[in-house]
Amino acid sequence: MTQQPATTTTMSPEMQACVDACMTCHTVCEETMSSCLQMGGQAQMQIMRALMDCAEMTRMCADMMMRRSPMAAEMCAMCARACDMCAEACMSMPDDAQMMRCAEACRRCSETCRTMAGATM
Repeated sequence: MTQQPATTTTMSPEMQACVDACMTCHTVCEETMSSCLQMGGQAQMQIMRALMDCAEMTRMCADMMMRRSPMAAEMCAMCARACDMCAEACMSMPDDAQMMRCAEACRRCSETCRTMAGATM
């Protein structure tokens, strides 16, 4: 009886870091949405859109990397753009600690996604 080769491969450290950054960013965006909802106002609606887009993109991006989707690199590029937009939106409220925490998570995720977008998956 011969052993079959493993059909799954382990993630590279860079890919694992990107998945982790995406999931952290997703979580922080979801938490920030809750905080933003309590504020109300038109400016917060713009931030809410960016938070929702970013939360969805980061979750989907992490999922695609984990299943080794052939579209993961393209998704990482789109995710980086969504994270940049969200970070910018959050930076419009520099006195809000949660917004600054979210902007930082978005920046980190954007950076790791750009790295993965350029990598061969």
